[in-house]
Amino acid sequence: MATDYARLAENLGCFYDFTGKVVLFIGAAGRQLLDPATPTKKLIAIDKDVEALRRLNAHIGAQGLQDSVEVIGASFEEVTLHGDTVYFEFCLHEMDDPEKALIHAKSLAPDIVVYDHSPDSEWIYYGAEENKVSRSSAVMAHFGIRRRQTFHAEQRFANYTELLAKVLPQGPLAIERAQRFEGAVADIVIPMSYELNLL
Repeated sequence: MATDYARLAENLGCFYDFTGKVVLFIGAAGRQLLDPATPTKKLIAIDKDVEALRRLNAHIGAQGLQDSVEVIGASFEEVTLHGDTVYFEFCLHEMDDPEKALIHAKSLAPDIVVYDHSPDSEWIYYGAEENKVSRSSAVMAHFGIRRRQTFHAEQRFANYTELLAKVLPQGPLAIERAQRFEGAVADIVIPMSYELNLL
């Protein structure tokens, strides 16, 4: 396993209480650090990855959560539903215009929770995402952060092939940077900093 996702999920639960809230979950087709079984009033899972949403729908059905979770295949910009919280899970930095996304989020809910990489994380260098993360971090700072908590973990890979498979979707620069680990004879460990922000 690349990193300890149970720990990331625990960090989220300790940082913000989603209980009894209507939550717009952006980037819901990823790993779902916000468990669909969380006792929200309503969890509205939003993502444009239709295939991944099908898998999420199957998971929700298997857990019997159809009444409390709604799944919507759409870009966040298209969403007009209102709630108590808009929650971005490791996706704000991927958006074309993070500032526009936050302004839109504020028009939908009073609370915005952003779970994402820290700008100083070594891991985002190997994912070739340092510019994206710095941009979204600056936008959040300008927008106004009410509370922030930073955490530290590690991305662990048994070998170079496993690391390469992880960074491959990030493109040629990430592949080039990962090559420094080619021929590694022990586990590959890359520090990862990540943070939770309440806006």
